[in-house]
Amino acid sequence: RKDLHGGFCGFRVVKFRRTGESSRSDEDGISGEHEVQIEGMRTELEPVELEDGAAVPKEFANPTDDTFMVEDAVEAIGFGKFQWKLSVITGLAWASNYAMEMMILSILAPQLHCEWRLPSWKVALLTSVVFVGMMSSSTLWGNISDQYGRKTGLKISVLWTLYYGILSGFAPIYSWILVLRGLVGFGIGGVPQSVTLYAEFLPMKARAKCILLIEVFWALGTVFEVLLAVVVMPTLGWRWLLILSALPLLLFAVLCFWLPESARYDVLSGNQEKALATLKRIATENGAPMPLGKLVVSRQEDRGKMRDLFTPHFRWTTLLLWFIWFSNAFSYYGLVLLTTELFQAGDVCSISSRRQEVKAKCSLTCEYLTEEDYTDLLWTTLSEFPGVLVTLWIIDRIGRKKTMALSFLVFSFCSLLLFLCVGRNVLTVLLFIARAFISGGFQAAYVYTPEVYPTATRALGLGTCSGMARVGALITPFIAQVMLESSVYLTLLVYSGCCLLAALASCFLPIETKGRGLQESSHKEWGQEMVGRGSHSPGESQE
Repeated sequence: RKDLHGGFCGFRVVKFRRTGESSRSDEDGISGEHEVQIEGMRTELEPVELEDGAAVPKEFANPTDDTFMVEDAVEAIGFGKFQWKLSVITGLAWASNYAMEMMILSILAPQLHCEWRLPSWKVALLTSVVFVGMMSSSTLWGNISDQYGRKTGLKISVLWTLYYGILSGFAPIYSWILVLRGLVGFGIGGVPQSVTLYAEFLPMKARAKCILLIEVFWALGTVFEVLLAVVVMPTLGWRWLLILSALPLLLFAVLCFWLPESARYDVLSGNQEKALATLKRIATENGAPMPLGKLVVSRQEDRGKMRDLFTPHFRWTTLLLWFIWFSNAFSYYGLVLLTTELFQAGDVCSISSRRQEVKAKCSLTCEYLTEEDYTDLLWTTLSEFPGVLVTLWIIDRIGRKKTMALSFLVFSFCSLLLFLCVGRNVLTVLLFIARAFISGGFQAAYVYTPEVYPTATRALGLGTCSGMARVGALITPFIAQVMLESSVYLTLLVYSGCCLLAALASCFLPIETKGRGLQESSHKEWGQEMVGRGSHSPGESQE
């Protein structure tokens, strides 16, 4: 070996970059290009890298000296049958555990307002308590997923939501349903971990598109919930709607037994045999070869620690992401609440006069949802499809940071245009464009966040960001409803200003994740690993 390195055989020394290597951003000084594909078989004369950086043909090397990481295997196996199945199961979790349970709030509130003669503040509290539950549990579910596995955290959260979702249908009085819906919200806080598990099985080129397409399942879930309400509410009532809405979670709970644990998590926790078995299973299902060599076991380290989100490398990323997620939920749910007010008034200029006319309106006055109301709910939901398509088209072209910034800017611009006394048709167009882009920006954040954090803190990072989003959702009713009564222009200015700041925050994010794989471990270790495994391009030689 010494003679080979010394060069008496005349071999050219070549260093290779691993497929799907998680390159840092341009600011970190490492290129994001992926120049060598992992193949299931090697050619006779393909160089094999030695520990000291030299390279020799395979005929002079021990094949067992070759190593690969989970990222290599995921990239080599590619997107296939396994990922299609995983997409459907993750989409089912997104539709049943998230979209349907959130959509039911807009249907349940007016029904209980009339049936139980609830004052307006109690109706609002019924919605807010769900967000309180989500906010309080998001970090906890992230910590559980980092400590005990993505699959474990997801299964517990789904079963939790299923149990309390069904119990909600048997609530005898207001205080009972308030507590039970809060516990449902506590379970919903674990749903974002399905994205963590999903992203860790996706090859780099397919990751952004697949995560964005989860939004389609959100729309399908909300549409299904509205259609279910149209059938169930007039005949069986709201109790059966709650019970039937929870049943799709039972299907997901059964399918969870098919789900494997994340191979990245298994490697990080030291269970390399289980990780290798999972990768071989995926390769078999996809009909693709596994990379040759041994699976590298990452150094075992503490997982799910809050302090890891505030290391020098991630401190600004975490703080900026928290504000971005807060702004996304604050603006998205605010727009949903504003849409009803603006449609009822006709335009912005009519709101003040309409408020004066209905100022003496009794808070106990109730109106059941009509067929026209359900139709409006469907149209509002369908308006998010264009946002997904636009985001899908631009996110791999201009990058994650610029996609989020553009979404916030378009929303802010549309909010400012609402200052004009436009007609109903123009108002509808502006609201639909704003909702399309803010929902697309939300999905871009779901793509970026799992990519930017390493495996050790990925679930916790996503969980804390989701928790900050619930803070925004809690605050926005006081802006979209309470402040709106005082000044519609100030209300629109708050939303527009918040999104402008969020656009700046997106631009100032220190790391761009476009074109790079998922990090396996901490920044310091990752940088050393990059150097140790070679960061030169294939044609680069060392003498």
